[in-house]
Amino acid sequence: MPRPGFVLEVDERTPPILVHEGEGFRLQKFPLGTRVIYPPDSLPGIKDLTGAIRHALLNPSNSEPLPELMKPGMRLTIAVDDISIPLPPMQTPDIRGRVIEQVLEVAARRGVDDVKVVVANSLHRRMTASEIKRAVGERVFRSFWPHDLTNHDAEDPSALAYIGQTDRGEDVEINRRAAESDLLVYVNINLVAMDGGHKSVPVGLGSYKSLRHHHTVHTMLNSRSYMDPTHSALHDSCARMGQLLASNGLRIFTIETTLNNETFPKPFGFMNKREWEWSLADQGTYLAARRANEKSPARVRREVFQRIASPYGVTGIHAGETEAVHAQTMANVHRQQLVEVDGQSDIMVVGLPYICPYNVNSIMNPILVQCLGLGYYFNLYRNKPVVRPGGAMILFHPVPWEFHQVHHPSYVDFFEEVLSETNDPAQIEAKFEYQYATDPWYIHLYRNSHAYHGVHPFYMWYWGAHAMDYLGDVIFVGADRRAVRRMGFRTASNFADALEMAEETVGRSPRITYLHVPPLALAEVR
Repeated sequence: MPRPGFVLEVDERTPPILVHEGEGFRLQKFPLGTRVIYPPDSLPGIKDLTGAIRHALLNPSNSEPLPELMKPGMRLTIAVDDISIPLPPMQTPDIRGRVIEQVLEVAARRGVDDVKVVVANSLHRRMTASEIKRAVGERVFRSFWPHDLTNHDAEDPSALAYIGQTDRGEDVEINRRAAESDLLVYVNINLVAMDGGHKSVPVGLGSYKSLRHHHTVHTMLNSRSYMDPTHSALHDSCARMGQLLASNGLRIFTIETTLNNETFPKPFGFMNKREWEWSLADQGTYLAARRANEKSPARVRREVFQRIASPYGVTGIHAGETEAVHAQTMANVHRQQLVEVDGQSDIMVVGLPYICPYNVNSIMNPILVQCLGLGYYFNLYRNKPVVRPGGAMILFHPVPWEFHQVHHPSYVDFFEEVLSETNDPAQIEAKFEYQYATDPWYIHLYRNSHAYHGVHPFYMWYWGAHAMDYLGDVIFVGADRRAVRRMGFRTASNFADALEMAEETVGRSPRITYLHVPPLALAEVR
């Protein structure tokens, strides 16, 4: 049986611990008494995926079987999660493509021929043809691209349908083809507890008019953890929107999948293991990989890491009514990721890897580093954060002052113009958001190039609002000092210096916890 996650207390016998630092990694000695949160071992993957998919479609939760929902002459739309998950991308064939193929087989047998496939990219960049092909598979791509397999366009008025307002006055506007379909099938991958459920359709197929209601500073400050939907104002808003869609007659058949923790393939397989369990071969692989990485130019390192494809196993496939499906999905995510942690710490330490949801095949710019560390990693908890109120967070990442000019054009201007004036999320939202969100040039690049929407860097900054409000200090180790200073944080040249700096905030002899991810862990802090 796989072992659950656990918390190790560092003593004299504990070997150095692996720490990610962007497109690099190191073994780091931690002070005695440091707690290290290790994720659980990988759950076994489903062996007969085709059989499991068919079983889910024929035995859905709180819904008729999929074949009974289809009839000749109907309009069927299949929406699918975009490139932002899983991280890293999974080895082919992608489970999304396998699920879509089975849905299409059911549709063909039932005589349904008005079928469209839409990538639910929301305000993210449009996926390229090769990226879509990799996700949906050769057969689906060849049959539907480019006219019947498309990216969602959140800025095409003719392609959007306004549904109405929730009881809180939240506008709901989604993809017109999806809204006017007799059946919308949504195919997802639930990598973390934040994904899926009612967040899929209203966000993935939504417009700025809808997203502006829950991607706000106020919402983020009132979400105790983005990874705990029961205490998240973001998820409450998405649920209201999803329920409005259902009450207006949109039939959604949700298909959600979950993955195990097999994150790294060879030659990076040692990263899946606990350090004291490394074999001699693992130790040799680590040394060789680290030496090669250190000698390579930054561009080469980035290319190597971006080519990583994870050998995930699929741990669950559930289909049917959205809320019933998502309850089963969350149970699978928690089985794989949940770790019990006794009490909070004064200092939380994380090593940030080379990838986040918004730089796949791209560059991790400073705003995305902030989002990954303060938005995602800080929020990898239920009940209470790993670190106490007013505590310090130490992050390993070089934070290069570098941007992908095609993918992140509004990020460049946000970093240069907005952050040079203020770092305060509320002030940024009030003064700059609408200007960027409605800028014709950013809208043009979003629709016709492969750029993230003009408002996207604002949402990434808001994502860290809860942590910024909660923490007393944020320190980056080995980072570009100018880039970190622009964001309003502090830098240290090494870990020892970072600890000394953090003690100015939290006091002497602090309690330290290192969150050892990836693979992913979700801390259940008591």
